[in-house]
Amino acid sequence: MKDGLVFDVQRFSVHDGPGIRTTVFFKGCPLRCPWCQNPESLRPHAEIAFYADRCRDTGDCRAACPRDAVQGGADRIVRERCDACALCVPACPFGALQKVGRNVSVDGLLEEVMRDRSFYGCSEGGVTLSGGEPTMQMEFIGEFARRCRDSGVGVGLQTCGAFRWEAFAPYLTLFEFVHFDLKLMDPDAHRAVVGADNRTILANAQRLLEAGASVLFRMPVIPGYTDTGENLCDVASFLGERRVGRIHLLAHHRMGESKLARLGFPIPAFSGPTGDGPAAMAGAAEFLRSRGLEVTS
Repeated sequence: MKDGLVFDVQRFSVHDGPGIRTTVFFKGCPLRCPWCQNPESLRPHAEIAFYADRCRDTGDCRAACPRDAVQGGADRIVRERCDACALCVPACPFGALQKVGRNVSVDGLLEEVMRDRSFYGCSEGGVTLSGGEPTMQMEFIGEFARRCRDSGVGVGLQTCGAFRWEAFAPYLTLFEFVHFDLKLMDPDAHRAVVGADNRTILANAQRLLEAGASVLFRMPVIPGYTDTGENLCDVASFLGERRVGRIHLLAHHRMGESKLARLGFPIPAFSGPTGDGPAAMAGAAEFLRSRGLEVTS
């Protein structure tokens, strides 16, 4: 079994499913949402983050790099040369460089999440797989979910829906629930904004429902994008036609923007209207409730 690649394991999570949970964040995502709050999840490989505000330019990091991938300048890392060996990380006395992403085995990750098994039992919690897009590492998460189930721990999945159904279907019954994100319903808008068509995403939503999966549809409320009257109407129609009566709204915040420069990421910072986040949430909730949906946030 090939190792998995994660960038965080968050313990005592109470927002990613029922009870007390451990949320495992996997690296790699097929979408490029400009409002992404975890851009460190996007690349499907380990990388080095540079914190410019901590740097004192001692040159120790450059001396430690065997690939001449550390330079001066705003980014510090020559990305096309860097293999994330991370020899530069301990060389910096000020913590200006950090490795993002680590390999984990199924056994190792299972041991890690089982440290909190007693909390799962007393709260009806468990483990949630998130990202990034965890289905990009389908074989690994499938085997990991199987091992958790065999150990008496339930596993939930959070997904953008952009996966190949034939690869996912054999593992479907291993997940107690699926949190499924809907963003922009118009295919042209979806392609233009997040960089991929949404036909596969919507088809997978339909397949999950037909398979009887426990699906909670979620939508990030992004001012000027997902909260427009047209998009909200399309979301309500899509769910209503499938007799889905509930949606969970996710509040937008801009914490991901500060991470882009650290990663030298070639996507612009989110340029949507700043707006009033609570007002946008309230407006979207009111509209969707008027269309007969139960709305949580």
